[in-house]
Amino acid sequence: MISIKEAHDIINSSIPNSKIERVAFNHSSGRILAKDVFSSFDQPLFNNSAMDGFAIRSADIKNATKESPIKLSSIATIAAGNDISNISISRGLCAQIMTGAPIPRGADTVVIVEKTSGFENVEVSFFESAKYGQNIRKIGEEIVSGTKLINSGTTIGPSEIGVFAVFGYSDIAVYKRPKVSIFGLGDELREPGDKLLPGQIYNSNLYLLKELVQLSGGEIILSQLISDKQDAMESFMCEALKESDIIISSGGISMGKFDFVKPVMQSLGVKEKFWKVLQKPGKPLFFGTQAHRMVFGLPGNPISSYICFMEYVYPCIQKFQHANMHHKILAKLTESFPVESKKHRFLFGDYKIDNGKLVCAPSKKHGSHMFTSSLGANCVIESEATDNKKVRGDIITINPIPWESIK
Repeated sequence: MISIKEAHDIINSSIPNSKIERVAFNHSSGRILAKDVFSSFDQPLFNNSAMDGFAIRSADIKNATKESPIKLSSIATIAAGNDISNISISRGLCAQIMTGAPIPRGADTVVIVEKTSGFENVEVSFFESAKYGQNIRKIGEEIVSGTKLINSGTTIGPSEIGVFAVFGYSDIAVYKRPKVSIFGLGDELREPGDKLLPGQIYNSNLYLLKELVQLSGGEIILSQLISDKQDAMESFMCEALKESDIIISSGGISMGKFDFVKPVMQSLGVKEKFWKVLQKPGKPLFFGTQAHRMVFGLPGNPISSYICFMEYVYPCIQKFQHANMHHKILAKLTESFPVESKKHRFLFGDYKIDNGKLVCAPSKKHGSHMFTSSLGANCVIESEATDNKKVRGDIITINPIPWESIK
C-alpha cells in the first residue's frame, strides 16, 4: 500500500498535456477558455445616442428656456442601424434620434424628447439648454480596440458568452474536456424502479459517478452496468480504451472471487501504477495507464467510491482541462473526529462560518456503505494517520465540495 501523497504524485505525473479545440461561442458555457480574448474593435464602435430624443448642436439652444423656447427644424428620423451618410446637422437643424442610433455629422448633443415639444412636428421647441456631448455614447469609451477582455483559464459563463457576442466572436478556443467511460459491476445490482429479489440491491454508484463526472466537467461517452463475468468486462474495456481519456470502474477491485477488474485491465495492456492506498474508506483503489489513458478502479462501497472520486478523479478532470483548482482549507472541529493510527481518514461533513471563523462537523455515520452520510454534506473532512485524538476545537483539513454552498 502507498500513502495519499504518493498516490497523488503518481496520478499527477500521468495526466497528459491539455489539448485545445474551438467551439461555437454559444455552446461554450462551463468550458475553460484556452486563449486570452481581446476586443476586436472599439466599444462603442461609433458615437451613438443614449436616449430617444433629438440630435442637435448644443450652441443652437444655449439660451433656451421654458418661457422662451428655441425652435429647430427636424430634417430626419434616425433609428438604430440607419445609414446617416447623407444627414448633416447645421445651424437651426435637428434630427429625431432613437437609442443606439449613430450620431449624424455636425451634431454634438442629444436632448431627450421629454425636454422638447415632441416628435409630432417638424418645428421642434427646446425648453432648456443642454451640455455639449450630453446623452452621447462616445466611440471607445467602454473598451478600446485590442484591450484584453477575458483571461485564459476563465470558466465561461453568461457574462463571457455575452462579451463574445458583443465583439462578434463566432467560435472560441477552449481546453478539451476529458472523454470518460464509466462502468459498474455486480450481478446483485438492479436498476432503480425494478423489483428487488432476495440478496439484490439497486445500482446507485453508476448514477452517482455519472453525476460527479458531469459536475466536474467531463464528457461521458460510455456508461454501462456489467455482470460479474470476465468476458463482459473485457468487451466493455476494449471499447472504452479506444476512445476514452479516463475510464472509471466501481466495484470488483478488491480480492473477492469475482473481482475481475485488476486482471482484466492488465490483460488489455493497462499498466498498474498502484493498487491499495493507506486510507479509510477506499483502501482498494486501483490506478493504471495505457498510453495517454488513465484508469481508475474505485471501490464498490458507495461512500468509498464518492470520496475516492473527490480526492483523486475530480482534480484529475480539472487539471485535464486547465480549470482553476480549488484548494483544501483548515477549519475548527465542533465535534470529535475518528482518526486512524495507520490510515489517512476521510469523512463527509459540513462546514460553515461561525463568528467569522470556519468550523466543521463530521458526519455521525461512519460506515462506507452508509450513503446517506453524504446528504447535507458540503465538504470532505480528513486527517493524516495519527495516534492523537482530534477533538472539539482542534484544527483539521477540509476539502470543500465545489457544487455545494457554505452554510
